[in-house]
Amino acid sequence: MRSKKENVDSGDRKLRVLITADPELPVPPKYYGGIERIIDLLALGLGSRGHDVTLLAHPESKTAGQLIPWPGKSSQKLKDTSLNAITLAQTLLSSRFDIVHSFSRVAYLAPILATKVPKVMTYQRPINPRVIDLGRRLSRGTLEFTAISEWMMKDVRMIAPWTMVPNGVSLETYTFNSKVDRNAPLVFLGRLEEIKGPHLAVEIALRTGRDLIMAGNIPDDHKSWFESEVRPFVDGRQIQYIGPVNDSEKNKLLRNAAAFLMPILWDEPFGIVMAEAMACGTPVLGFRRGAVPEIVVEGLTGFIRDDVEELVVAVDRIDELDRSACRKRVQDFYSADAIVEAYIDVYINHSARTKVEVR
Repeated sequence: MRSKKENVDSGDRKLRVLITADPELPVPPKYYGGIERIIDLLALGLGSRGHDVTLLAHPESKTAGQLIPWPGKSSQKLKDTSLNAITLAQTLLSSRFDIVHSFSRVAYLAPILATKVPKVMTYQRPINPRVIDLGRRLSRGTLEFTAISEWMMKDVRMIAPWTMVPNGVSLETYTFNSKVDRNAPLVFLGRLEEIKGPHLAVEIALRTGRDLIMAGNIPDDHKSWFESEVRPFVDGRQIQYIGPVNDSEKNKLLRNAAAFLMPILWDEPFGIVMAEAMACGTPVLGFRRGAVPEIVVEGLTGFIRDDVEELVVAVDRIDELDRSACRKRVQDFYSADAIVEAYIDVYINHSARTKVEVR
């Protein structure tokens, strides 16, 4: 994230920003959809600051600014990708924009890479270095990249310009709770599939004797795994599964939890749910994978460990963690205001450099 002193002063200038989302989910999503939540947060924040926002997204999207629906419904199908790339190019030709900010597939940018308009590509998925290098060269300096964690950028920093802007949450959506009952449950929230570790959350709860509430969707291709590895332990008392939750239900669940469990078995690029939990004052107990060590402050807002055995021990030390510090960390680094201002910094600085670099 850039510091304020590095900013180019925009004065009262109103930016016209074209934002792209993947076509599969509306902005904002009703249940699962981390990237779509960030896009909604950004669009609302830009709009509240007087900037004009146009969003290319799922036709059922209902966020700030003008909505242009994608004609293609899938980001995985070549025909749909071609249709959406053409739509993006036509939108750019039909109106003037100060910046194009892509949260969708980089392939959608292909027809406009060589144009002079400044472009920002935000990565929340695995990064292909060859694609980054190709995009940098074809754009002739008009494409800049952002990622949501330092972990994501570690192998591609030298290929192209990068800025780290983390994900965040609305502090109005998640209410702080300074104290919970001594018998408050542990919580797991996310997709119920193996790499997210719900079965390990169950193991931690059973070994510590703590109650566990699990929430989230079960992907179709993981239902058989869930039925064999998790469902047998769900007794409706100590171990509960309550299905997907909306924002209001999520807030209630997280703010009344003793701790949030993040026993992931993959290198997750960020994990918005950790910021959601901490916004409620709920500390995070997670594995040392992906961006977890960046988001959680060891011994203050959570515990970071390497295996289940170590997290079992850590559960007994939850009372040592500071729920107020959890909320403050989100306010300082992962709030909607912090994220929106960081992206505006990227827009202004990149636009200034582009004017100099583009020939």
